[in-house]
Amino acid sequence: MAASEAGAPARPSLSAATASRVGFVAIAGRPNVGKSTLLNRLIGQKISIVSNKAQTTRHQITGILNAADAQFVFVDTPGFQTRHGNALNRAMNRTVTRTLAGVDLVFFVVEAGRLGGEDREALAAIPAEAKVVLVINKIDRLADKHQLLPFIDQVRGLREFAEIVPLSAARGHNCDALVTAAAALLPHGAPLYGEDEITDRSERFLAAEFLREKLFRLLGDELPYGLAVEIEKFESDGGLRRIHAAVIVGKPAHKGIVIGKGGEKLKRAASEARADLERLFDGKVFLEVWVKVRRSWADDERALKSLGYE
Repeated sequence: MAASEAGAPARPSLSAATASRVGFVAIAGRPNVGKSTLLNRLIGQKISIVSNKAQTTRHQITGILNAADAQFVFVDTPGFQTRHGNALNRAMNRTVTRTLAGVDLVFFVVEAGRLGGEDREALAAIPAEAKVVLVINKIDRLADKHQLLPFIDQVRGLREFAEIVPLSAARGHNCDALVTAAAALLPHGAPLYGEDEITDRSERFLAAEFLREKLFRLLGDELPYGLAVEIEKFESDGGLRRIHAAVIVGKPAHKGIVIGKGGEKLKRAASEARADLERLFDGKVFLEVWVKVRRSWADDERALKSLGYE
């Protein structure tokens, strides 16, 4: 799958014959520090969903970046969960732990000027032997830029970092510097993916994620995180994709919240998701969406496995 995002920094293309470095890179940190935004910015294409809510990312997303002389295989992990102990959050924490134990490099993302207990716990989850780049995100939001150096000193005291890179993922500021610094830290090796590949996730998976993002954004605080999206049918017919999706909620009362008055919210979420998917797939999409009640699915291990959580 190949695509580009307007405003993304231009990158020299990589030839499979000339790449000298390749590695797996985890993007880690507490919820809502901008990990998915950073991944999308680096890849130059939206593959990981973004909202203002914590826990938006529930699965690890693999994105592939072909830089001048290196291939990055990025893994965007869920934010490490410390506040709730249900089965869903335990599954997300297992994903984080597994991922961090098996990568060549970790981008640990913090928000400029903000270092709290959740950040410290997320950093403590990274193995001591891991090679870590400290990524200080959202520097554009600092009212006083003189706060940056003392903040760097504060975080630097927590562990040894291979590099420290302040940036703004949302605006694209200094993201090229991160790629350049990180490339030198990757092991030597041949590319694992082709030049035109940006993710190893299936179109079916991306369809579910894009619809879930729209629902999160439209519902705001009306509905807690007790919803998921299950693709029940995905068919391709030439340039047309027919997608049948079920929105899973944990309580009957949540069904009406998702649907909205006169079906307005569900229709809007489906329409916005369809538009995004047509851009991503570069073709027409027929998207049919309905809501199902699956009681307490977020605390049911079997239900989580059926929805792709392990």
